[in-house]
Amino acid sequence: MHFPSTLTALIALLPLTNAFYKGMNIGANNEDGSCKTTAQWTEAFTRLKNTPQHITSVRLYASSDCNTLASAVPAALSTGTQILAGVWAADENHYAAENAALKQAIQTHGHDWLLAISVGSEDLYRAQINSGIALEPSILAARINATRTMVRDLKVEVQVGHVDTWTAWINATNEAVITASEFIGLDAYPYFQNVSLADAYSTFWDAVDVTRKQVNAVSPGKWVWITETGWPVSGTYHTQDHAIPSVANAQHYWRSVACEAFKDVHVFWYAYQDYNSNPSFGMFDRNGKAIYDLYAC
Repeated sequence: MHFPSTLTALIALLPLTNAFYKGMNIGANNEDGSCKTTAQWTEAFTRLKNTPQHITSVRLYASSDCNTLASAVPAALSTGTQILAGVWAADENHYAAENAALKQAIQTHGHDWLLAISVGSEDLYRAQINSGIALEPSILAARINATRTMVRDLKVEVQVGHVDTWTAWINATNEAVITASEFIGLDAYPYFQNVSLADAYSTFWDAVDVTRKQVNAVSPGKWVWITETGWPVSGTYHTQDHAIPSVANAQHYWRSVACEAFKDVHVFWYAYQDYNSNPSFGMFDRNGKAIYDLYAC
């Protein structure tokens, strides 16, 4: 098991039957680009609830885009699903719209559906590789704090944090974001590190362990959640090197990583469906059939 010593006592206080979230990432768009309706969200949440893992936690990337929360929250309430809600933070106007949509969902539906809030996603990584819209750590930290203040004013006490790559979390220049976050959302993909499947397990846990060490040094006691990991079922990316997409390899990664991680840490697997992507990490096909065996755990 991979418990850091600072978490042992905390874990002992949690109910053994529900110690960690078993979650899934779900996009708001259908294969044709249209936005999921409440009926489609309900279908997806019901399908996940009926998996052997009884998945009732999901991570959604946005709040306002595609009317995500307006459509998904009624489905979550009807299926007993809880949402790790995403708030895009890089663009000021987009961030304001996301906060407004989150606030509206809470005012309309209460907050029983709300598991936690992630302000931003891989903004630090984008700054690190100089790609796309990125944020200075101080600005991102300020927006995390502002969203927390907004939901606290609404009498909502869920944790507010940020999602980023392990390489961003261990960068000392980003410590302000660790301090501002109440949980640390970690995206870790051995596949994108171009390691072989045989080395994927150790590579994944090395990323978790080094992130936990950095977080504990900056802000002791904060939990690291796995907000994205998985192995692609298809695609051409990296096939010339060590990391090879295939259904069999995705199944192997699920068996070796997910089955242990679900017992050790809050996990949101990537991804429910992954249309039009190369590589594709989708676990369910367009007909809602599991692409590989989920009964492995």
